[in-house]
This record gives sequence, C-alpha cells and structure tokens, in this order.
Amino acid sequence: MTATTDGSTGAVTPPAPSATETADTTPETAGTQDAAKRAIQRSTDFLLSRQDAQGWWKGDLDTNVTMDAEDLLLRQFLGIRDEQTTRAAALFIRGEQRDDGTWATFYGGPGELSTTIEAYVALRLAGDAPDAPHMAKASAWVRAQGGIAASRVFTRIWLALFGWWKWDDLPELPPELIYFPKWFPLNIYDFGCWARQTIVPLTIVSAKRPVRPAPFPLDELHTDARVPNPPKAPSPVASWDGVFERLDKALHMYHKVAPRRLRKAAMNSAARWIIERQENDGCWGGIQPPAVYSVIALHLLGYDLEHPVLKSGLESLDRFAVWREDGARMIEACQSPVWDTCLATIALADAGLPADHPQLVKAADWMLGEEIVRPGDWAVRKPQLPPGGWAFEFHNDNYPDIDDTAEVVLALRRVKHPDPERVENAIARGVRWNIGMQSKNGAWGAFDVDNTSPLPNKLPFCDFGEVIDPPSADVTGHVVEMLAIEGKAHDPRTRRGIEWLLAEQEPSGAWFGRWGVNYVYGTGSVVPALTAAGLPGSHRAIRRAVSWLESVQNEDGGWGEDLRSYREEKWIGHGASTASQTAWALLALLAAGEQESKAVERGVAWLAETQAEDGSWDEPYFTGTGFPWDFSINYHLYRQVFPLTALGRYVNGEPFTGGSGKGS
Repeated sequence: MTATTDGSTGAVTPPAPSATETADTTPETAGTQDAAKRAIQRSTDFLLSRQDAQGWWKGDLDTNVTMDAEDLLLRQFLGIRDEQTTRAAALFIRGEQRDDGTWATFYGGPGELSTTIEAYVALRLAGDAPDAPHMAKASAWVRAQGGIAASRVFTRIWLALFGWWKWDDLPELPPELIYFPKWFPLNIYDFGCWARQTIVPLTIVSAKRPVRPAPFPLDELHTDARVPNPPKAPSPVASWDGVFERLDKALHMYHKVAPRRLRKAAMNSAARWIIERQENDGCWGGIQPPAVYSVIALHLLGYDLEHPVLKSGLESLDRFAVWREDGARMIEACQSPVWDTCLATIALADAGLPADHPQLVKAADWMLGEEIVRPGDWAVRKPQLPPGGWAFEFHNDNYPDIDDTAEVVLALRRVKHPDPERVENAIARGVRWNIGMQSKNGAWGAFDVDNTSPLPNKLPFCDFGEVIDPPSADVTGHVVEMLAIEGKAHDPRTRRGIEWLLAEQEPSGAWFGRWGVNYVYGTGSVVPALTAAGLPGSHRAIRRAVSWLESVQNEDGGWGEDLRSYREEKWIGHGASTASQTAWALLALLAAGEQESKAVERGVAWLAETQAEDGSWDEPYFTGTGFPWDFSINYHLYRQVFPLTALGRYVNGEPFTGGSGKGS
C-alpha cells in the first residue's frame, strides 16, 4: 500500500481502503483504520514541519536538575557565574521542585537525595534563603534521609570543591590508572565509554584536591554539623565491598606518599588523553558531564580560561542550554540529532511518505555527512576493524555507537537517494563495523566489545549508575533486525545474536530494556527483529511475548511502564499509558502478525484518541534510560516518531523487509 503526497505542503494523503479491505473489515476495525489514517496525516505534517533546514530532527532531552545545578557550580568554581545564567537556571530548578520539597530524577518519581542536595545548593548560589519555605522543606527532608553523608560520591566531590566536604572522606581514584595496560583489571577501557570519559579527568581532580572558598556554610544539610561524616560499620572482610574498602584505604595511603614525578607524569598523560578526545565543537563525547569534569581537570593543570581547549570547551557547554519562553534555562545532558533523525526517517517512510520525498532525501544527506570514518576508543579492543558507523550526537567522532549505526542503516534503506552508490558504500561500512563489534557471547553492547568486567561497578568511587557496557537485548535486537534486512538473516553471526536473544527472554515472555523503559521497550525491540530474521509469529518465544504484552495492556488501551520497574517487580509492565510505550507494544504485536487482534485495535484507538490537534502527543513521563533507575531520560521526539511508525505499519501493512535502497 502506498500514499500520495501533496507537493505544496508535504502532507500525506492516505489511500482509500481497497474493496478487499472493506469486505474483510468490521465496522469497529474500519473506524479504527480511519482514525489511524487521520492520525498519520496529522503526525506526518507535524514531523515534517519540525525538520531543520540542514535535514536533521532533534527533540529536547530532559534528564534532571543535577545538570543545571552542576553547571552553576562549575561556573562558581571557575569564577564565571553571571546573574542572567544564575537567574534562569534557578527559575528552572525551582519549577522542578516537588510539593514535599524534594527533586526527583524522573517525572512522577520519588524524591532523590543527591539530586535534592545539588538543587538546594544551586538555589543557595542563586540567593534563595535557607529559611525560605521551599528551602527549609528541602533541607529538612535531606537531614531525614541521612544528610550529605548519605549522598553519592559525585555530589560530595562537587561539595568538596568548595570545602563543604573533606577530600579525605571521599574514595580515592589515582591518575596512575591511566598507565594500566588494557589487559590489567580496572584499566580505563574496562569502563563504559561514558564512565571512562568522566573518570579520567576526575583522577586529576582527585589528585589535586582543590578547594575554592565556599560562599556560605551548609550546616543545615548535615544530620549533625559537628560530625558531618559519622563513621560507618565496615563491610565483611570476605565480601567484595570489604575488599574494595581495603583497597580504597591503601589508595588513600598511597596519595600521601605517591612519587611526585610519577604523579605529575600520570596527570600529564591523563591530560593528553583528554585533549586528544576533544571533539571539533569543543565538547567531549557529545555529553555534558565529561565536558564539565574535563574543563575542571585541565584548569587545575594550569590551562587558563582563554586557552583554546578550555575556551572551546566552555563554549560547547553553552550549546547544551535550552532557553524556554518563561526565561528558564534547562541543561541537556546530551543531544540526540542522529538518533532522532534516523527514527523520524523510518517513521515517515512507514507512514507512506514516498522514498524520494525531498525531506527524506535531505535527512539521508545529513546522516551520510555524519558518518564516522576514523578509529575511536572502540579500536583499542578491535584494532583491525575498519571504521564506519554513526554516533548519537552532533559531534562525537570518538564514540560511534552500535545502536545508532543499526538504525541509520535501516533509515537509509528507506530513502531513494540520487547518489545510490554513496548510500551503498556507507551502509556497507556500517554493517561491517556493527558485525565486527559483536561480543563473544553473540550479542551487542552500545559502544564497546566485551565491556563486561564486574570490577568497575565494585569501586566505592562508582556509585553514580552503570559504569560498564554489557550487551543488551534492545541493542542486539536492532542489530539483528538491520542484518536481516540487509540479507544476512542466515549469517552465522546473526544466528548467534538470535540465539542469545532467545536465551535472554524472561520467564514472563518479555525482554529487559537497557536503553528504554523497560520490558515494554525491550520486547518492542526484540520481536520485530526476530520476525524480520525469519522466526514465524507462531514461534513459542513470539507467542510468549504477545501473551505478556496483552496481559499488561492498560484498561484505556495503551501501554505504560514506570521507571520503578528497574527496582520493583510490581511495576514491570505497569504505569500510566504513554504514546511511545504504546507504540513499542504495537510494533511488537504487529510484527508478530496480530494486526487484527483486539489488543492492537485498542492500542491504535488509544493513540488516535490521545493525539493533539497539531498532530503531536503529550508525554511528560520519562521513557528513555541512561542508567537503569539512576539516570532517566525524556526524549521529546519519542512521543512523535514511534506512534507514527506504529500507526503506519498498522495501516500500510508489513514493515519494510529489505531492498536495494533505490526506492524498492
């Protein structure tokens, strides 16, 4: 089934149902089909209207107020905090405070201690008085939760920069770590790329232990200001925690006796490592936290703020700011144009937009220009693998990722490009790189191969979320789907990925979602991959997945899953219905051959009924994941692209199953 395009507006005109369709369709189904077609047209118009002139799409990326608080703390530390930025950041932070005085890490979530402490300190910097009602409520809650002493290491590092916490009371991480060979336990390449980029600069900060004068005390955030860090009972000697506690004590002793020349050399080596990985736009890895810590580390080593490295680094941080109409300023932890653009391209193609539509061609042009053709950190483990692939962000040539590469290939296959040879060559490089990044167990992680050492997560320093990058079902599913569409469904490497996915299915029939919330995302990623690779809808694994999705469908017809599902079993598959999660469930059910099921009809009807007049969907809930539970994301474009993809596949039939990339 195809659709025509109105050349003046780019709007899709859905086709009329065929005689066969009309004869086989019940009145209820016909009504749902009509509603879906209207929703497709509105959604297509909405998405096309939001494409950048260069060809990309990018939605805001919401996380939590620690990004905003730490931005202010950085500016305070460097002596560059200005009134306008402070006022705008404080306006945003205040607006995110919950009624109980706390700040959460996701919409509707519980108050979180470290986030609340950092938000409170930022508002103190902005001039909010500690006895103001909203501040007093926050500090009372912090004390009730154990005060600063109970917060995470990263929060206490920020406080130590101003003397609000003692460096001696923080875990030690020596810069000599930079010299550990790649086969040695706890070398920097044992950490996931996001943790690696953060930890290397923090080894310099940890060695330097700087203290800038605090502008005010924080006694109100301690349970007892006279004993801010009460002693804790040691862990059992035979436990991993006990082993690493003793290691940390040894490292504190080493800090006092470290050979000066060795330490200086290690810090300089770490600085070179940092500078070599600075991107063309001045950032590091396209994400905000490593950029912040890299700026601090290099500044401590004598780089002044006018030095080209620091100047461009600070300028890059300004590009993470989203200024809102009310004057508030929100900081994005990262930006997602490649991810958003490939998903938008797939959605529009599934909606029926012609493969040669000018806006799809423009999107393909932009994605082709973002291909990474030089080695990055991934080459440490795979030195013989030729480069090729795509990252998540505007500028991140050091860390292409496997998930984006798979989805970009799927997107490029949907476009009839005027230079098909260029497309074919880029796809070939991306496929080769993705295959080469397969881990030993047959699955794929996000950025690295076999990044599975359990030791980094045991370090007392690493309490801020996931610090390794093991293979996941959602990434593996996307790669398997891409390989199947590229005609490699029977390739032994694809079959190993399928075997791993089948072995990873939960007893419930679902799959765990590493990069999206949660089992709905994992299942929505895996089922389309397995069917694309040739598993029939009658396969036992597919039927179990279908049964699970049907069992967790909400009364209103949608699907939702709360982030608490990462910690509490009762939340698995349960939560308020959202557009993105409903779409993920529908994508799995449609791939399983459930087009005529009541569950699909109800899900499609929910999407059509909840769509706004402008063609968008509202979704305050966070359905993306940085670190399961610890760092959550609201991708503002998810609520647009995934529903359009699901509706398009419902109306237009089977998802794309392959072709030459020349409009077939």
